[in-house]
Amino acid sequence: MTLTPSTDVPAVVETRLAHDVHRAATTLLAEAALDASVPLDATAQLRDFLVANLRHHHQTEDDDLWPRITAKAPAAAQALESLTDEHDQLDAALDRLAGVAVHSGEGVDGAPFATVGTGDGTAPTGEAAVRAALHDAAVRVRDVVHDHLTHEEPVLFPALREHVSPAEWQDFAQRVIATTPPVAGHLMVGFLDEVGTPAEVELVLAGLPEPVRPLVPAMRLQAAADLGVLRGTGA
Repeated sequence: MTLTPSTDVPAVVETRLAHDVHRAATTLLAEAALDASVPLDATAQLRDFLVANLRHHHQTEDDDLWPRITAKAPAAAQALESLTDEHDQLDAALDRLAGVAVHSGEGVDGAPFATVGTGDGTAPTGEAAVRAALHDAAVRVRDVVHDHLTHEEPVLFPALREHVSPAEWQDFAQRVIATTPPVAGHLMVGFLDEVGTPAEVELVLAGLPEPVRPLVPAMRLQAAADLGVLRGTGA
């Protein structure tokens, strides 16, 4: 199969795909949380993936990418600082989402049980309450992420085109990959396949360390299975 490359610079293509993954994943979690056919363990895995990856994504922007841009374009500092302020809002929403303690299992009488809490000793409650708490927190994250990206992209994409060289982007992207938390990484492959073209996905996955690349087919299969469960279409 011939892959048609994107006409945009790799920095924008890879960033757009990451953003679209965040849009898709936050939307899916908000929907799956209330679906009684979706096991709580599946929603917990997606929640953990989102919290880890969203935190890492914006931290690498604040700590690494923004300084690279402002070093060449000091006038961009104010706009980027406002985006960092929105990252702080996202952190608060992620704290709330991460604090929903979702566990599923069997009670002493064989009946299903679940617990919900925020680390403060909240007592066990019914599964419906667990799902409601997870849904509320997930909706908040979804809304913050979607709104933030509509503000960020018009600022960031032109800056990436104008002020970040291909070599600088490659260095940044390699640092991001090397420090990405290993939390349900197969879901990233699955979401990338959904939001990008084959050429765009290959561009992103080409940056994976060599020992990881042979694992991509298996990660793809696992992601398809897990995303099917989250959408209520899988086994």
